[in-house]
Amino acid sequence: MLVIKNGRILTMSGTDFDMGYIIANEGKITGVGSMSSYPDDVESEAYNIIDAEGKYVLPGLIDAHCHVGLWEDSTGFEGEDGNEMTDPLTPHLRAIDGVYHLDRAFFEARKNGITTVVTGPGSANVIGGQFAALKTYGRRIEEMILKEPVAMKIAFGENPKTVYNEKRQMPMTRMATAAMLREGLMKAKEYKRQIDEYNADSEENEKPEYDMKMEALVKVLNGEIPLKAHAHRADDILTAIRVAKEFNLKVTIEHCTDGHLISDILLEEGVAAIVGPSLTDRSKVELKNQSLKTPGILSKAGVKVAIMTDHPCIPVQYLTLCAAMAVREGMDEIEALKAITINAAEITGIADRVGSISLGKDADIAIFDGNPLELKSRADMTIINGKIVFERNTDD
Repeated sequence: MLVIKNGRILTMSGTDFDMGYIIANEGKITGVGSMSSYPDDVESEAYNIIDAEGKYVLPGLIDAHCHVGLWEDSTGFEGEDGNEMTDPLTPHLRAIDGVYHLDRAFFEARKNGITTVVTGPGSANVIGGQFAALKTYGRRIEEMILKEPVAMKIAFGENPKTVYNEKRQMPMTRMATAAMLREGLMKAKEYKRQIDEYNADSEENEKPEYDMKMEALVKVLNGEIPLKAHAHRADDILTAIRVAKEFNLKVTIEHCTDGHLISDILLEEGVAAIVGPSLTDRSKVELKNQSLKTPGILSKAGVKVAIMTDHPCIPVQYLTLCAAMAVREGMDEIEALKAITINAAEITGIADRVGSISLGKDADIAIFDGNPLELKSRADMTIINGKIVFERNTDD
């Protein structure tokens, strides 16, 4: 049993404690409350007691969109495994087969209180492949998986256009990108129909030939995972929503650079936004409206917002800096913390396990020596599944 006591606990579940405690057992949170109700006998059974007096205690932070482990730190081409730029439709690719679990970025993430990263393919292809939610600690990838697949990556706008224009093949236009996505989804819909008919009556219906790409897309059609739509410009955001509605699919908007220009539409459509990276230069046309105000504008409009680093675009360890900059530009501080904890978990479909300090959830906890959104604050300790995986002055 692990016990944290005397900390300022921000649970992200609605009830905080200026002086509170957390109890974790077998990797799960089994107790949380005010020190006024601290169990008298708990310390007799604890293997580790952490006194967090004067410190901030939060659920482990979550980067809702990044490429940690797929673009390895300090490596170059040999470690670049995020974009398969030979086929615009690659739904069958799985992030876990490309992630280098010993990438230094995982250590730098947990050193800064980040316990979960949602990582996956880049945006070179119309359909890039399957994202995974990974804990930032484990001996191998199988021990790090929180949920896999967690989403299907699709991309609109400049990136697929640029990659395939150089090859002089489709898609070279936005029209072609949308058309190829629809075609892939229509083929998967037909494949699913044949599978369903075969399963309903195997004597009357022939089983279709196995298709790995279609099998991956059936998960999207069944509503098991959402489309994770790379879209910066307003028109690309709206195309992503349009296609998702045509097929009755779940979708989240990734980057959402122009989101503040159409916040009313995003709210009407009930679409969540994972915003960023916002600390980069405006390196391409799609980023001309990039603003640190976007997360705050969307949040105040009622849109559910998460904040991403898009690592390596912004190194993953600067997730709290991204949130702090959003606060400086108008975002409510609590909403910014939610954007890297519970909102990130809910948007990516992993809130049953992480994102808040709640009974029954994974004991993923970050302890900071000050407000996490203040530049001078640092993570003193990071805990994953009830185990201390980083401790300042010991692992630093």
